Amino acid sequence: MGAWQSYRLRLQRKRWLIRAFRKRRELRCVADRTDRIRPSDLIVFCTARNEGVRLPWFLKFYRNMGVNHFVMVDNDSTDGSLDYLARQDDVSVWHTRGSYKRSRFGMDWINWLLRKYGDGHWVLVVDPDELFLYPFCDTRPLRALTDWLDASSIKSFSAMLLDMYPKGRLDAQPYKAGQDPLEIASWFDAGNYSVKRNARFGNLWIQGGPRARVFFPDQPERAPALNKVPLVKWDRRYTYVSSTHMLLPRGLNLVYDEWGGEKASGLLLHTKFLDTFNAKAEEELARKQHYAGSTEYIAYADGIRDNPDLWCKWSEKYINWRQLEILGLMSKGNWA
Repeated sequence: MGAWQSYRLRLQRKRWLIRAFRKRRELRCVADRTDRIRPSDLIVFCTARNEGVRLPWFLKFYRNMGVNHFVMVDNDSTDGSLDYLARQDDVSVWHTRGSYKRSRFGMDWINWLLRKYGDGHWVLVVDPDELFLYPFCDTRPLRALTDWLDASSIKSFSAMLLDMYPKGRLDAQPYKAGQDPLEIASWFDAGNYSVKRNARFGNLWIQGGPRARVFFPDQPERAPALNKVPLVKWDRRYTYVSSTHMLLPRGLNLVYDEWGGEKASGLLLHTKFLDTFNAKAEEELARKQHYAGSTEYIAYADGIRDNPDLWCKWSEKYINWRQLEILGLMSKGNWA
């Protein structure tokens, strides 16, 4: 990278940090338990709106993984989510009526909270419908992974988004609060993915899966990005640029081996496609708060009115992380 481009990226990082500082005024603290955060704690950061049915499993899943604290932003939920989160002893929650779109889809709020509470911690930035998997997650807590990353001087860890879906109509099996969503959405696409390198930020750009196959069959290049860097040893100088797809400084995005080797990586099991999806897509389409004029949600609304079956003859049923590594969707790299 040339000196001029490097300088421009530094300026952009400073601009995002200043923007996050200004957007802090849109946040109203409802329950602040951050004084309980210890220096070694693992912290989840998350923005949510009307995800009350998902929150019990979300919190249980990450608690079982070894997460010590949750820093949540509630974007004006109307389903009781805010009150539920405020009652949790390991959750600090802020409320905002601010525009999700004008906060760069929630990242301005999260960047501010990361700067204030994430500095020096391993942080996991995820959505309520994302379940993080990493090598040996069935036998080793998240702390084992972050200890190994620390020992290896690695500051960021990638995880491709893997869309999970049921076999049959999306509305065939009702999802209940506290239920493991993988009991319903247990299928995934094993192979139809494209990968290219983003020259400016150095990250990989991954697309494909059922969303490209079903909702963007004629324009797969417009399908949502699946590359994410959700686990980071945070420093207050860092900032997310676009969701958790990429960060600055640029080096945090180099989570792959350019020389043909294989770095350790994980997956985010994306459990969006439950019976709640139709109503959620219609709500978000009406709000018009998503990227590129809500193009993604326009495609969802058009494609799911009859609750299509996302399953196809090439679908694979989820078993465990080892299956996903065999398929080449994640890797334990040199973590033995």
